[in-house]
Amino acid sequence: MTATGTLATRPAEHPMSVITAFLQRLRRALVMPQEDPATAAYDRIMRRLGISVGIAGIIVCAMELPEIAEQGRHAPGWWTVVAVVLTFGWFPVLAVVSAITGPGPVRIVSGCAALSFLAALATMPFALEVHSVDSTTVWPYRVAALAVIAAVLAWPPRWAVAYLVASSTSVALSIIYTVATVTPYSVVENFLRAVGLAALFVWCGTAATGAAARVDRESVIATRRAAAAASAQGRDHERARFAALIHDAVLSTLLEASRAGAQSDVLRRQAERTLEQLDECRGSDRDPDLLDARSAVLFLRAAVHEINPVVRFATRTWPGFDDLRMPVHAASTIAAALAEAVRNSLRHAQLPGREVRRIVTATVSAGSIRIVFTDDGAGFDLAAVSADRLGISMSILGRMRQLAGGSAFVESQPGEGTTVTLVWGGDGSR
Repeated sequence: MTATGTLATRPAEHPMSVITAFLQRLRRALVMPQEDPATAAYDRIMRRLGISVGIAGIIVCAMELPEIAEQGRHAPGWWTVVAVVLTFGWFPVLAVVSAITGPGPVRIVSGCAALSFLAALATMPFALEVHSVDSTTVWPYRVAALAVIAAVLAWPPRWAVAYLVASSTSVALSIIYTVATVTPYSVVENFLRAVGLAALFVWCGTAATGAAARVDRESVIATRRAAAAASAQGRDHERARFAALIHDAVLSTLLEASRAGAQSDVLRRQAERTLEQLDECRGSDRDPDLLDARSAVLFLRAAVHEINPVVRFATRTWPGFDDLRMPVHAASTIAAALAEAVRNSLRHAQLPGREVRRIVTATVSAGSIRIVFTDDGAGFDLAAVSADRLGISMSILGRMRQLAGGSAFVESQPGEGTTVTLVWGGDGSR
């Protein structure tokens, strides 16, 4: 309300702004939570395969339209529409779902596409007359391989193989039922051709997903080893500190007491200080799942140097940095995001005729840590990065958004290098 009691008017919003805001809200509503770092590679390959299969389905549909129209002359009009929708309708959905959600919805939509293809084949006896198609095959025959790939994305390998046999058999039976001239040789040839082509796609799909799963397993093992090494170094540091305390404080105090033979203000103050140091040491027992500042830095440095030991790693500290206590899972998440940033730089930042400088700077304060990775390489335009490039959006920004107290920023311009900033604060603040 205005001061005079009338309603304040708002400027009319541009229609494109309204549409853009709606699409952004829709995307946020559909986007699944960030994938578990333990399955990141598998989830990424599932999404990319889903996008590829969905787009391939759209292309195959466009290429088959003339043959569909030609063979549709022998069937009622409703059947052609229903068969096309059942055969190809799920592939555009698969492409969209793969681009904006996680692997769970990808598997569901892929399973629907595979089963829908069998449903399309099952409708043939209700619409086509026996031996009514004057051709060597019916058009669904050439779509069987896509349906098998969808089955690979949806189900475990043994079920995908069972679907391969079922779909190839169904296609062969549809040829026997519909094609005008059928010979045993043509039936066997078409069946074996369908099985062979589909088997190739099954092998490729299972090999890709299997390789991604192995990458995830090795990544988890490497992260655990780095965490164990950081924890061991932290324990060695504590043992050395305690040994130094025993030697420099306790033993020297006892030696001074044995020599003094009488009360001494200096001895009393030294004894009080030694007792305070022992109390501090006793009260500083650390949770094994927490890393102190030194262990956290060693953990992150190991993650970077495992990829490329040439990358420079610098450390800065602020007063109170010894109070930092970082959970191992938080350190693992930051290490994974930092490793992805380093890998992206090694892949894409190279410049002909010049060496690219890369540096990681870790700034540690009382309750937070800030990691900045910079290179002076080729750089890129953030706005031009396509939606299916998940390295930045999911493996860096998305991973840090899902970490309590974590955030990330990426800055880059063509020809001006790239800066990736990772921040974690133990209190959960951004």
